Amino acid sequence: MHDLNALTVRSISVSEMGNNVYVLTSKSNGAQVLIDAADDAPAIFTLLEDAQRDTSANTRLALIITTHSHWDHVRALGEVRELTKAPAAAGLDDIDDISVPTDIPLHHGDVRSVEGIELEVIHLRGHTPGSIALLYRDPHGPAHLFTGDSLFPGGVGNTNGDAERFSSLYNDVVTRIFDYLPDDTLVHPGHGSGTTLGAERSKLSEWKHRGW
Repeated sequence: MHDLNALTVRSISVSEMGNNVYVLTSKSNGAQVLIDAADDAPAIFTLLEDAQRDTSANTRLALIITTHSHWDHVRALGEVRELTKAPAAAGLDDIDDISVPTDIPLHHGDVRSVEGIELEVIHLRGHTPGSIALLYRDPHGPAHLFTGDSLFPGGVGNTNGDAERFSSLYNDVVTRIFDYLPDDTLVHPGHGSGTTLGAERSKLSEWKHRGW
């Protein structure tokens, strides 16, 4: 768990794919943003309930954001959306590939303010057409970047050997993340352990050379 000045970040890993699910909870008003309702709705509800410890206000799920349309990141989306009545958001170019209705289309550069939780949308084209990362700028510490399957420790997301898709994703990751954000930015990926931009920056030329 990351205990920040204004909010907390909790996460769990679900499913045989080891998907990371994140919840951001406002300490001041209890509003919550869920990132990737990937699978195992009961575990996700427990995650949301556990975050009640992080605030004296009553928690409530205010928004569900899907980082991209791949099946392993949306398996619990329908159930969580139905039971909480929270609106769902996703990158515009992935909406047609998500079977659960999306209420809010997200575009590159959007800043969504969810009851005081401000998240900047960064469109990273290549893993899927509408893949997004979500940036939370902590005024009291390093930024937190939720990258879905577009950036991991050791490389960018899978582009299935497609050179054009890899070039698109690599260029977006370089220009929209590494050229834009400082080294202390914490990266929270869609699977596995986190990293920082500083830990990965020196490897960019290696990633480009190998093509994945």
